[in-house]
Formats: sequence, structure tokens, C-alpha cells
Amino acid sequence: MQDAPIAAPTIAEVARLAGVSTATVSRALAQPERVKARTRERVIAAVAATGFIPNAQARNLRLQATRTVILLVRDISNPFYLEIYKGVEEAAVDAGYKVLMGDARDDDERILRYVDMVRERHADGLILMVGRFPEALAKRSRLPPIVVALEMLPGLNLPTVKVDNHAAARAAVAHLARLGHRRIAHIAGPMPDPMSLDRRDGYLAGLADAGIPADPDLVVEGDFGLAAGRAAIRMLAARGVDYSAIFAASDQMAVGAMGELRARGRNVPDDVSVVGFDDIVLAEAVEPQLTTIHQPRREIGQAAMKLLIEQLSGGGAPPDLVLPTRLVERGSAAAPTRRTDQGW
Repeated sequence: MQDAPIAAPTIAEVARLAGVSTATVSRALAQPERVKARTRERVIAAVAATGFIPNAQARNLRLQATRTVILLVRDISNPFYLEIYKGVEEAAVDAGYKVLMGDARDDDERILRYVDMVRERHADGLILMVGRFPEALAKRSRLPPIVVALEMLPGLNLPTVKVDNHAAARAAVAHLARLGHRRIAHIAGPMPDPMSLDRRDGYLAGLADAGIPADPDLVVEGDFGLAAGRAAIRMLAARGVDYSAIFAASDQMAVGAMGELRARGRNVPDDVSVVGFDDIVLAEAVEPQLTTIHQPRREIGQAAMKLLIEQLSGGGAPPDLVLPTRLVERGSAAAPTRRTDQGW
């Protein structure tokens, strides 16, 4: 019986021995001038010790590399993505990459085109921040280097940087319940988007934790945008339901809701408390400032780019990362007044 062939050393082994990332190993070999001398020496020593030899395919990929990646988002006009882009760009520049930003517009054809740009080597990799994955792509046996950021794409084994949307939404509702609110409305994201479902389910869990019965008439679906927040208030008014607080699945919807409440003569937080999700720049620009769930957007962008670099450097599929969120208390949420403790 023949002995099993000895596996060739990998870039990941070199990285472990040198005590650096696979991206640093790749940079030390391809762009040594960009790496500190001491680090470069450790990498060279690790390469010699392991006997690592970049294979022909890896050499070809380096020769064909565009040193460009694409950040594909749901809606390029949403300010939520600005800090994400900053984080991606910071990590990309450090590794010698450029970043292009694409607008998916909830359109399968546009998503397909961007993925094909990578497949056809017009870009090296793709960071996806879209709530859908076209069926035509899901059926492909091989995909180009892709990392998913903040979204959930069930059935796809793609490296992901995410937050715990369920736990964060639950914490937002717990905060309102601690303040004394019992009639808490929810402006949800688009259904059946997995992120929207997670935040909606977290809202329901928060109600259950506080012993508050769920009322389906208090849940209104939106699309994460400002106009959806305004429309949600009009819908709740048309239903004639009472509420003293709102948890919105995005800051933009929360700010839109605050504007519509003000237009209807309702004061925030005296008449209605409002809590959002994201902690975008608008959260501190409105009056009163918005209580919200903070997502570490710059760190999310940096982590997503680093995961993509791991793939592009031949380090294999990196593990998923879950980054923490936190509740930021500002002026838009307060204890209900006597006239609103049963809603209005």
C-alpha cells in the first residue's frame, strides 16, 4: 500500500509560523516594500522553514489581479453605508487595493452583473451588502471571492461579518419596557428579508420578556427609508391603534416617523418615544437626538475587507465574525407621561 501524498505547505501555515496574517504573507512576497523589514524577515524565514512555493494558479492570479474590490450595497443613497465604506477603504488601502462602490437597487440583474465583473476578472473580489442573492447565482457550483457584510443569505456558505440583530432588537424593546411603555409599535424592514425578520422577532421576544402581549396591528412594514417611517405613522393612524412608543428597524425610518409625528402635533418623547437601529449621522442631527442601536460600521467594513483579503491571499474560507452592538440612549425615548401611559 502506497503512502498518502504529503500535502504541500500552505500560505496559512507560513502565516501561523511567522505570527502574521495570510494577507501580510502575500504582501511580503508580492510587495515587499510595503512590509516592515522585521516582519518581512519573519515571513521569509517561515517560507524557507515550511518549503512553501506559490503554485502556478496563485501566480497567475497575482499576475491578473486588478487590486480592486467592489462593495455592493442595497441603496447607495443611504448614509448608513458611508462608515462601512470608510472601513473597507482603510483596510483595502493598507493591503494595496482600491474600492469601487456599486448600487444593487434590489435588482437581481444588477447583482448578477457585479458578480460577473469579478468572475471575468474586472475586479478581484466582492463585499455583498444586499438582502437577496439571485437564484441564478445560488445554483452556480463555483463563485468568485465574496464576503457578506451584515446581511443574511440562507443556504449560502459565504464568509460573513454580522451583528446579532435579534438580540439588539430585543434590547431596544427591553429599554422601552423598562421606561414603562406597554404599547410599543414596530416599524419593520421589508419582509421576508432575513434581517427584517430577525429584528421583528427580536421585537416580539422583547415584548414577551416584559410580559407585554403582541398586537399585530402595531407592526407596520417599511423599506428602511425615511418615507417608509412617515408612511408607517399614517398607517398606524388609519388603524386607530394606541401606542406610546415605537421601535423602528432603521434610523431612517425612525427619523421619518418622528417627522410625521411632529406634523401631526405629537411631541417626541413627551407623546411618543422613538428608538431606531444603526446609529447613523442622522441620529445625532435630529431634535431630540435619537436613541438607537449602535452598529460598529467602520469596524464591520474593516473586518469584511480583511476576510476578503484572506480569500484573495489563498488562505481559504475564513470564519464568520459577529461584532457587538450597543444601545445608545439619547433624548427621543423617555418614560410615558400620564396621558400616554396607555397609548394615545
